[in-house]
Amino acid sequence: MRTNLENGGIVQVVWFKRDLRVNDHQALAQASEVGPVLPLYVVEPELWQQPDASTRQWNFVAETIAELRDDLGKLGQPLIVRTGQILAVLSKLKDRGLIDVLWSHEETGNNWTYQRDRQVAAWCRDHGVRWHEVQNHGVLRRLRSRDGWAERWDRFMALPVASPVALKHIDVEPGYIPTGRDLGLRDDTCVGRQAGGRAAGLERLSSFLTHRGKRYQREMSSPLEGAVACSRLSPYLAWGALSMREVSQATENQRRRLPPQAKDWRKSLRSFSGRLHWHCHFIQKLEDEPRIEFENLHRLYDGLRPKAPDAQLLTAWSNGETGYPFLDACMRSLQATGWLNFRMRAMVMATASYHLWLDWRAPGEHLARMFTDYEPGIHWSQVQMQSGTTGINTVRIYNPVKQGYDQDPEGLFIRTWLPELSQIADQHIHEPWKAHNAKDIIGTLYPERVFDHLAAAKAARERVWGVRRSAEFRSEAHAIVTKHASRKNRRNPRKVARASQNQKQLSLPLEDQ
Repeated sequence: MRTNLENGGIVQVVWFKRDLRVNDHQALAQASEVGPVLPLYVVEPELWQQPDASTRQWNFVAETIAELRDDLGKLGQPLIVRTGQILAVLSKLKDRGLIDVLWSHEETGNNWTYQRDRQVAAWCRDHGVRWHEVQNHGVLRRLRSRDGWAERWDRFMALPVASPVALKHIDVEPGYIPTGRDLGLRDDTCVGRQAGGRAAGLERLSSFLTHRGKRYQREMSSPLEGAVACSRLSPYLAWGALSMREVSQATENQRRRLPPQAKDWRKSLRSFSGRLHWHCHFIQKLEDEPRIEFENLHRLYDGLRPKAPDAQLLTAWSNGETGYPFLDACMRSLQATGWLNFRMRAMVMATASYHLWLDWRAPGEHLARMFTDYEPGIHWSQVQMQSGTTGINTVRIYNPVKQGYDQDPEGLFIRTWLPELSQIADQHIHEPWKAHNAKDIIGTLYPERVFDHLAAAKAARERVWGVRRSAEFRSEAHAIVTKHASRKNRRNPRKVARASQNQKQLSLPLEDQ
């Protein structure tokens, strides 16, 4: 059977996954130096039926794939799209002599993609196909120690950005990009979802670095101002329309151009650059310890919360019907837009875990589906952090009422998403149960509170801290610090341990409120 194209050359199949771009695509660049390239995206229905996947995510990806197909077509070879099981797709390509070598970026996805990649590796071995996996961003495979990790991140991000190259055309049917309905996905109304595609990502990057980001450090915690002041690059990084290297270098270049008097800009870009580092820092945790997608990082928290969630409480929280206006506004905003700023992500997850005392897995799955920018490595690390199950971070129980007063003092965000509170006076918008007309609103137009936030927080704090007082707890926590903590103070182990208790985060912060 032929394995080469009639016009010569070993066929290099470049398998696109979470790297939907032609610029700074190291796998594509390296493959094109070896032989003719067949760019491939496989739509895997089983992947999109997983409990952390959603229609809003697929719609974003489908738009990005369509643009990627055009970009590759301009280089000479459009993207080939196939729907089905990856091994079946690869086998058909093999039968037609259209795959000799497989290329892809390394992926740190959910457990489903991890197991799928193991199957692909076995298939390649059995069929004599070499598979080259190339580092995608700052996450490192088979990392033995976090020592020197930050320096390696900096060196990787400083490497030249790979430019797209011309591709030789291969006569293969391009294939059809399915809709969410084709994949059997349920309807998902997300009217405010960000548009997919590299062009939209580049526009977000440019507008952030030239005008939107000036007040980033000051306004990123506000649910209203943050929607503009935050970069909004997260979905483009999560699905690879932009590379981390591109964003990092663009940020550094802009910072260098700033005049000395641009203090707000300097503070904001320095803060943003730090969060680019934390992006990969948290994904590295899942890469090093995949079990944290399903299991408590610190084992002594096993059994702390009921494994089966209270269905009524979970539904009330998910739908934004808990009776706490600021919390409910955040959940409804997320449902409608697919995005929430970092502090609000922290609050909604902490409330589910502490006040409602739900095991983190079910609320975590709901948030994963809601986030257009769902990145498994960041998501599950942060979900556990806000649930107090990492064992190395201070317990942070956000007060949903106080957060409203702090971040939405005039109640504008609440009124945007909770029109049923229009008859509640401004002074009571955060605590409508105190309003003179509460009996006309609460329990009819707007639900009663499903928990007492002060009593629930007190009970949760006592339970969580009760686990942390044993010598056994401290011993395992030390092992977790050694494996996962930042190494900025790597010369002093005590400082490393202390720093791990106060880590800042990309999408969920640690400030106690």
